[in-house]
Amino acid sequence: MSLKASSKAAGPTPTKRRNSTLWSETLDVHQKSTFSTKEIKRQEAIYELYRGEQDLIEDLQLARKAYHDPMLKLSIMTEEELAHLFGDLDAYIPLHEELLKKLDEETGPDGTVAQIGQIVIDWLPGLNAYKAYCSNQLAAKALLDQKKQDRRVQDFLQRCLESPFSRKLDLWSFLDIPRSRLVKYPLLLREILRHTPSDHPDVSSLEKAITIIQEVLSDINIRKGESECQYYIDKLEYLDDKQRDPLIDDCKTLLCHGELRNKSGSRLHVFLFSELLVLTRPVTRNERSCFQVYRQPIPVRDLSLEDLQDGDIRVGGSFRGAFTNGERAKNVFRVSSLDPAHNQSHTLYVNDIYHKQQWLNCLRTAMAQHRGAPPKVEQGEAATAKRRSSAAPAAVCDKETDENCPPVSGPKLRPQTLSKTRLEKKFQGPVKRKETGV
Repeated sequence: MSLKASSKAAGPTPTKRRNSTLWSETLDVHQKSTFSTKEIKRQEAIYELYRGEQDLIEDLQLARKAYHDPMLKLSIMTEEELAHLFGDLDAYIPLHEELLKKLDEETGPDGTVAQIGQIVIDWLPGLNAYKAYCSNQLAAKALLDQKKQDRRVQDFLQRCLESPFSRKLDLWSFLDIPRSRLVKYPLLLREILRHTPSDHPDVSSLEKAITIIQEVLSDINIRKGESECQYYIDKLEYLDDKQRDPLIDDCKTLLCHGELRNKSGSRLHVFLFSELLVLTRPVTRNERSCFQVYRQPIPVRDLSLEDLQDGDIRVGGSFRGAFTNGERAKNVFRVSSLDPAHNQSHTLYVNDIYHKQQWLNCLRTAMAQHRGAPPKVEQGEAATAKRRSSAAPAAVCDKETDENCPPVSGPKLRPQTLSKTRLEKKFQGPVKRKETGV
C-alpha cells in the first residue's frame, strides 16, 4: 500500500534510546527453567556490570567521534584545550574493552559467568588511570564554560545536543560519565556478592575486589581534593604581597567554601582551607573569574568562633542593607583572630540555619585539629536551631562547581561535615545537596 507524502514538515528525529535487555530475557523458556531464582539474580547482576561497560565504551567512543575529532578538525578548539577536556581517551577505551573481553571468555555455553571475582581483582588497578582525569574535572569544567562564550563553540554544542545521538545529554554530561561510572563499581560488586551463595568460591574474591575498588576511589578522592584546593588557591588575587600568608603553601585541603555576607551586607566568598580562613570578593580580570582577598587571611590556629543567636545583632545598626526594615538578623556567627597583630573580627551572615550549622561544624573541626582537642558542640545548639523555623531555604547550586556557577548560599563541604540526614530531621525538611564523592 502506497503512502501519500505529508504536506507538513518532517518532525525531529527521535532521540536514540539505550537497549535495556535483562540477562533472563536472552534465554528461552526451557533454559530459564534450569536455573534457580538466586542464580538468575546473580547472573542479572553480572550482566548489569557487563552492559554498563558496553554503554561506557559506546559513550567514550561517541565523545571522541562526535565532539573531540570534529572540534579539532574544524579548529573550534585547540589540541591542547581538547586534551584538557577529554583527557586520555585512547587509554580509557581499551581499559574497559579488556574487562569485556575477559567476561566474554569466562561466559559458558549456557550464557552464565561461573566466576567473576578474580577477573575484577586483576582489572581494578587499571582504574588508577582516572586519577588525573577526575583531578582535572574542576578546571576542565571551567574551561568548557569559558569556551561556551565563543559563538562557534556554542553553535556546535547546540547542534550536537539537538542530534539524536546525544540522548539529550550535553557535552559535560558525556565528560562526567566516567566519574559517575567509577562510584558505581562498589555497588555493582556488592549486588553480585549479595546474590552469590556463601559456599561459592567467588565470595572471598568479590570481598577482596570491593576492598580494592574502595581503596582506588579513596586515592582518587584525595587527589581530586588536593587538585580542587590548588585550583582555588591559584585563583586568589592579592592586593599586595603582605596579604599572601606563607601558610597558603601548606594548604592541601579545602574544607568548605561558599558565599556569605558581612555586616554591611556585601557578598563575600569565604574559603576554609586546612591552614587558613580566607575572605574574598569575587571579581573578573580579563574575562577570567578570580577571588580578590579581603583583609588578611586568618590562620586556623588563631581562629576564634562565636555563634550569635537570632536577634543578637540589631537590624537598624551594623546590618543595614543585609535585611529589610523591621526584620531580625538571623543565622549569624562571628570569626576573629586571637593574634593581636591581626586585630580582625568578621560578623558573617548565612542564608539559612542548615548552612550556618555546616559552617560552624567545619570551623570547629578545623580549629580542634590544630589544638589537639575534639570539636566542641554546644548542647543547646540543636534546640535553638529547631526553633528557627523561619529561616529561608538555600539556593544551592546543583551544577558541578565551576567559576561561572551561580553563587551558593552555603559551603561546599568535604566529608567531615555534619550529617545531612541528622540535620534534616532536627532542623527542617529535605535539602538537596551535591555529592562530594569522586
